[in-house]
Amino acid sequence: MNRENIAVNDEELKKQLVTIDNLRYELKGKELFYYIETFGCLMNEKDSEKLSGVLREIGYVETQSIKQADFILYNTCCIRDNAERKIYGRVGNIKGLKQKKPDLIVSICGCMMQQEHVLEKLQKKYKREVDIIFGTHNIYKLAELLSTRMEVGHQIIDIWREHKDIVEDLPSVRKYKHKAAVNIMYGCDNFCSYCVVPYVRGRERSRDSGSIIQEIKDLVNDGVKEVMLLGQNVNSYGKGLSEDITFAKLLREVNKIEGLKRIRYMTSHPKDFTDEVIYAIRDCEKVCNYVHLPIQSGSTKVLEEMNRKYTKDHYLNLAEKIKKEIDGVAITTDIIVGFPCETEEDFLETLDVIRKVGYDSAFTYIYSKRTGTKAATMGGEVSAEVINERFNRLILETDKIQKENNAKRNGITYKVLVEELSKSDSKLLTGRTEQNILVHFEGDESLIGELVDVEIFETKGHYLNGKLKTES
Repeated sequence: MNRENIAVNDEELKKQLVTIDNLRYELKGKELFYYIETFGCLMNEKDSEKLSGVLREIGYVETQSIKQADFILYNTCCIRDNAERKIYGRVGNIKGLKQKKPDLIVSICGCMMQQEHVLEKLQKKYKREVDIIFGTHNIYKLAELLSTRMEVGHQIIDIWREHKDIVEDLPSVRKYKHKAAVNIMYGCDNFCSYCVVPYVRGRERSRDSGSIIQEIKDLVNDGVKEVMLLGQNVNSYGKGLSEDITFAKLLREVNKIEGLKRIRYMTSHPKDFTDEVIYAIRDCEKVCNYVHLPIQSGSTKVLEEMNRKYTKDHYLNLAEKIKKEIDGVAITTDIIVGFPCETEEDFLETLDVIRKVGYDSAFTYIYSKRTGTKAATMGGEVSAEVINERFNRLILETDKIQKENNAKRNGITYKVLVEELSKSDSKLLTGRTEQNILVHFEGDESLIGELVDVEIFETKGHYLNGKLKTES
């Protein structure tokens, strides 16, 4: 499939909005509740915001009680095996609810649904429990699928093998009033040997910059102060578009938007992290000095087997340049332990990278075999005992470095975007610095959504404690 810009389909948007209106009319007067559970990455969370928006427009009210729900939706992830097991567990527990509430509608969508073996299992084992199944390419069709299910009364399956249209501007419900995620592209062309994303999310498709800029302006007018630009590999944004645009140029354009305070992005691939991107982050005052740069493994041999298209030395040189050019930057990463044929020497190379880069935090994972990927048939599996031992050593090393980095932040005053009340202490507010570091401090709930100055007086391994600074 050639990479190309797939235009927003306005006719499809109109069709879905009409369907939403019709359902709202049909269900008028009924007290209906929906429950959504989301698994996986920020892309899935963004999709769930759109799905939630559609259901609210139809007339459903969100509930945190699955027993109260009239519509249950699981938005799935297939990156790791444990996420799949959780879904089957959830669906298995639905049987009792369906018996008590015959009109209960259960839907499953997302990445898992793009896999043949999952569909076969759901059709054979859970046909009575699951009413609607759809994938990643057509989430905007939820209202249409719900309408069809209500009309025909049996299981509806709508899976597309490739993306057809980009349909934006449907209703959306944001978790936070003050920050929002914005899709700048969809899909992935990298085909890392351990990853199913290109198979379940499709090939790369970039949105035109004008629609992205307008969406962010609308969000800012609605009170948003921080945006997260989303893509599986944001560094390759713009490839295949007719306009002269790159990710670095997009950052500079977003940086011009009046009223916007902060810009983040996720995720960066080291192979496409150009000098142009580094300089854009450096020069744009609204772009946070925080870089998430997945290494996955420190061994060049393993990186080649992973099809990551960079070496250990390339990565270290890149990290060094980022630190040199971007003042006060924080770098975080992803690391996989136990990739097929990983030796002790390979693992020691990973520890070496961790020490040289000095990550502010690391997301660490045990390798999970995914059906359909090249790595799944490589052989050379590492024993569970060895993997667990290495994983524990990895955690000790990353935690040690994170604690050392945080200790250096004592006494420094940071701008913190206040996000919410602390879940562990209602007297405390919780927010994040530019470097994406969690900060707790005492303050009034009215500060949620504001940027405030907080002086750090205590540093912990994974967060900071501070004191709100007020003008004297």
